[in-house]
Amino acid sequence: MSKKKLLFEVQDKETIADCLDRMKEMGYTPVRRMEKPVFEEQKEGKKTEYVPIRQAIVFEGKKIEE
Repeated sequence: MSKKKLLFEVQDKETIADCLDRMKEMGYTPVRRMEKPVFEEQKEGKKTEYVPIRQAIVFEGKKIEE
């Protein structure tokens, strides 16, 4: 049995349309889009900073009922 909801993240070198096509092939339809920052740790001596490097786009997919 497959899950009713899954999260799909837009992968590197993948367009949003590619991700949506992948969702459709797996039998899911997007119900919500979320963006979350991806941080990189940068150290200068004893000081550590977390710097945002990009936004990750994640779609919540709902299983298409047939």
